[in-house]
Amino acid sequence: MKICFLFPGQGAQYPGMGKDLWEESRKVKDLFELASDSTGIDVKKLIFEGTEDELKATDKTQVAITLINLSAGALLKERGIKPGGVAGFSLGEYSALYEAGVISLDSIFPIVKARGDLMEKASRNLDSPKGNPGMAAIIGLPFERVIEVLSHLDNVFAANDNSPTQVVVSGTFDGLQAAEPVFKEAGARRFIQLKVSGPFHCPLLEEAKKGLEEVLAGYHFADPSIAVYANATGNRVKSGNEAKDLCIRQVVSTVQWVDEERCLLDDGFDCYYEVGPGSVLTGLWKSFSQEYACTPVGKLEAISQIKEG
Repeated sequence: MKICFLFPGQGAQYPGMGKDLWEESRKVKDLFELASDSTGIDVKKLIFEGTEDELKATDKTQVAITLINLSAGALLKERGIKPGGVAGFSLGEYSALYEAGVISLDSIFPIVKARGDLMEKASRNLDSPKGNPGMAAIIGLPFERVIEVLSHLDNVFAANDNSPTQVVVSGTFDGLQAAEPVFKEAGARRFIQLKVSGPFHCPLLEEAKKGLEEVLAGYHFADPSIAVYANATGNRVKSGNEAKDLCIRQVVSTVQWVDEERCLLDDGFDCYYEVGPGSVLTGLWKSFSQEYACTPVGKLEAISQIKEG
């Protein structure tokens, strides 16, 4: 059996996530302490006592989700469940890079904290009196058709190629307002505004990309110890230097998740676990592949069942 860990990104968070993992493991408690000490965020209070709105803020949620991703991964490995390959969706790619030995444990929380700060600042600079920038899911149109429609719109961009029937776009407030009727006329079944704080993975965040490039210049990215895959290309990452460049590109480029899933299948992985909060990636995988399933293992009960099986 060839195991792949898939790590979720922003949007998977919820209050109280990972509490069962924290109660179970000294290793997880140590991760919480490290995350708090290295970012200045009381992550235990934020995750276990904070509100949904507090957790949703980009400058906090990126640390919180990364922490729970790594916590679930730590418990899996304590039980002898280790991946031969890893991939992560958006922010989740940093958890994958850590799991592959590209980013060190001492580096990952400061990096994602800086990334969240930069993305939050760039997003707020795009706020207007009418409303804030954001993202919307287009249901029922293939990626190629979405790209065609976007060529006739201003300030709206393809952000995530999630599945054969779901594409996410990012844009300014005015851009998204104008886009909804156009996409519905083009045949989209639904146009769903997402509860996010910015227009991620598009050229509107060029300011954040430049800032992240400066931040990452101070960190070493090692060559991968196991297979790891990148959102910006949908392909396997060959070196630490390439991984760093792709992290920078990822801020303003489309998450090529469908291509990434296809590459994983081509490389022979036949067992997939969603390692972190929620089951978003499990749902996306189901719409992509009928042959192999993805199992969410962000909770202790699910992790324990793998051990028993």
